[in-house]
Amino acid sequence: MKENRKTRSREQAQIHAGILSILVNTILFGIKLWVGLVTGSIALMADAWHTMSDSLTSVMMIPAAKLAAKKPDKRHPFGHGRWELIASMLMAFVLGAIALEFLTGSIGRFRDRESVVFGTLALVITIISIILKEALAQYEFYLGREYKNPIITADAWHSRTDSISSIAILLGIIITKIWSGLWWMDSVLGIICALVIFYAAFEILREVVTKILGEEPKQEFKEELIDEIRKVYGDDLCLHHFHIHNYITHKELTFHIRLNKDMTIEESHRIATGIERIIENEFNMSATIHIDPS
Repeated sequence: MKENRKTRSREQAQIHAGILSILVNTILFGIKLWVGLVTGSIALMADAWHTMSDSLTSVMMIPAAKLAAKKPDKRHPFGHGRWELIASMLMAFVLGAIALEFLTGSIGRFRDRESVVFGTLALVITIISIILKEALAQYEFYLGREYKNPIITADAWHSRTDSISSIAILLGIIITKIWSGLWWMDSVLGIICALVIFYAAFEILREVVTKILGEEPKQEFKEELIDEIRKVYGDDLCLHHFHIHNYITHKELTFHIRLNKDMTIEESHRIATGIERIIENEFNMSATIHIDPS
């Protein structure tokens, strides 16, 4: 029952973040695209489509939340939580495609020496965009940490990169207002935006691949785990060889303990079962323990 409530909370948080992101990003996309078309700025249009890509990837969050929340079944005994990783991977590929499109467009404009004159409207809209997108990113980072949800964190990074690219555009607008004649500014800003988007795609993909390939438990986690077990069983167990199998909504922990070789099977089993209960209650993980004779 406790696990079901936690899964529902993850699902609700993901859906909530997705809907909020879609609303904010769709409104900003319309405004930024209009300003980009009015000024003829490829950097502003790149920023607008980057914002729209936030909406598209946020749409992925909702079905991914539903799929990840499905209960384990015969074919998937560890649950469906890795749908969140699949959706995050799709987000990374979408970001990469958008970045490539605007990188080539910006290089082409630089080659053709096309220039853009930014007005006050572009300045105001860019500032509003930075404030809204950073606020959205901070909220999603909070939800991602709270529910340990990689897809919400991926969407937060998406919002953060939009904010960073808008900051680059803002600096460019300010510079062109101070020094006129910088025909290359829009092209350079477009290239910067594309590189920022590429970096976000790389970070998301790296985190997903790390989780799929398997992770070494962090030292802090191992120390906390050993301390909890020592409270009950003392210092004689020599815990080692830790591995975590991360299914996102469900985690499996395996490790070894050393017990006196003269113990009966029943005594060893009782100790291992007790430790597994501690791990389930304190760390919300299922554990499998291998016993080594000392």
